[in-house]
Amino acid sequence: MSNNNVRGPTSALTEFLRDSGITATTIARRAATTNRQAAGPSSAPEEAGDIEVGQEDVAQVPRRRTRGNRRSGYVSDELDEPASPAKKQKLSKAAEAKLRKAKKSKKSDKDGEDEDEDAYTALPRSTFPTAGSSSKPAVGSFDICATCEKQYTVTKYTMAANSGTGYLCHPCAKSSGTDPFKKPTVPRKRKPAAAKRVVNYEERLFPSLASLCIQIISRYIDDIEALGDIGVLNMEAISKAISKNRSLTSTNAQLFYGPENTVLTLYDATKLTPDALRTLAHLNPNLTTLRLDFCGLLSDEVMSVWSTSLPNLVSLQLLGPFLVRTSAWINFFESHPQLECFKITQSPRFDVKCVEALITTSQKTLHTLGLKEVGKMSDEFLDCIKLLEGQLTYLDISEPSESCSEAAIIEMLSIIAPTLTHLDLSNHTEVSDKVLRLGLQPYSKAITSLGLKDLPELTDTGVADFFNSWTDNPPLTFLDISRIHLLNKDALLAILAHSGSCLQELNINGWRDIDNESLEEIGKQARDLKKIDLGFCRGVDDFTVKSIIDGSKGGLQEVKVWGCNRVEGKWTVSGKQRHIRVYGIESH
Repeated sequence: MSNNNVRGPTSALTEFLRDSGITATTIARRAATTNRQAAGPSSAPEEAGDIEVGQEDVAQVPRRRTRGNRRSGYVSDELDEPASPAKKQKLSKAAEAKLRKAKKSKKSDKDGEDEDEDAYTALPRSTFPTAGSSSKPAVGSFDICATCEKQYTVTKYTMAANSGTGYLCHPCAKSSGTDPFKKPTVPRKRKPAAAKRVVNYEERLFPSLASLCIQIISRYIDDIEALGDIGVLNMEAISKAISKNRSLTSTNAQLFYGPENTVLTLYDATKLTPDALRTLAHLNPNLTTLRLDFCGLLSDEVMSVWSTSLPNLVSLQLLGPFLVRTSAWINFFESHPQLECFKITQSPRFDVKCVEALITTSQKTLHTLGLKEVGKMSDEFLDCIKLLEGQLTYLDISEPSESCSEAAIIEMLSIIAPTLTHLDLSNHTEVSDKVLRLGLQPYSKAITSLGLKDLPELTDTGVADFFNSWTDNPPLTFLDISRIHLLNKDALLAILAHSGSCLQELNINGWRDIDNESLEEIGKQARDLKKIDLGFCRGVDDFTVKSIIDGSKGGLQEVKVWGCNRVEGKWTVSGKQRHIRVYGIESH
């Protein structure tokens, strides 16, 4: 069988070893040579009959089969056949001792075997990518680029050449189309199977028919021709709905237009171009009240059109008219001498000349004036506002770039304060207890809404004395006295004693040192509250919030506790109070 050159099927491993020069013949010769060197020439015949042949020796020493096998070595077809176990021979005591000694010496010499004795475990050098080295050069060493043949320093970003003949420098690696510095993409984390089975539940109240209709209209707002007449009552609600995602455009804005309109409110006019704002005036000629929020594209040309196309306008509220210049404001005021309400926010070009023109033309009719976040606010503005003595009921001069002086504010209040019902002096940083004591206390008789936010000069004692002695003024319904870190227990108790019975909105955000006991008085004395902001008051905890909720008569709608890390939301409320929204619980 070994002489007819007929071979049966061989495995992939046998083919690989044959291509690498490793055959059964070479293995047999190497094994025989190793055995002869280990046994020695004189001891081989003596020990042949005494050594106990075990299973391990069978794997190392090839079996003798026939004379033909001795000549040609192993037959390849018999390599895969398991060797038959040899019979154990009984050994003498001397032979057993000698065998144990031989095994010990063999075990100690196993670690010292050289590379030639372990020939079939080492891979041939042809399997490595480089001819001169079997591994990548050490980081920091020098190497020759396989492409440009220039010397370069090996780094951890060094890449092997595509041909497998060496490694590449960084420029050659980049030119080959591979970025060596590119970070490997992080595999997307899969959601655990347990998390996939979690069903998030959100309780939703059944919406009203009107709210469903408003949602549908806002969704298909661009199909204005198909919507037809939707009625005047829901116009404002629809305007709010489409303003949430800034869907109001020059095209669908015509849904709100009509010659019969007298009131128009658009809460987001960001996408209304100057042409669209001019069209607004042409299609709503009978407007008396107009409010536009985020009207940054309002220009001088638009104001000029409004001056002639909106003759009946008596109330104007604008948020963000950045582009309108002084001349356009003056021209508009001169064409509308009957203005009753004028409110603007964030208008950096509105100066004292504009105020003079407004008050001069509408001195007999103007009763509501809001100049919030006007960059050029100064004491000269207050001198003009004094001309509205006896008729001004609403005044907002908050958030200026620079605070007006304390003396100018006191002088203005001494003239216009008796008729005011709303006053906002927020962020006039020069305002101190003196303004409360000399400007408001002796002159104000009808204020129900007061804004004193971010006035760092106010003190706890000064505010407490002001409210304790402010007996001529009725209780407040709205009070914003937030972001004043010095205010504490005395100020809060005085506020509750003066206005607790009528307060509907209270903001004491930032009273960091107020204690829990004082805060619980809010639930006992301010039971008509609808909204309250307790943010960043360190003394607020679950007991504080629960006392306010339990003390409410049922009108409480909103509680803000941002920055109150002691609030965990572990209180329970009765069924009638479940509509209350609590914002800012960190654990949520």
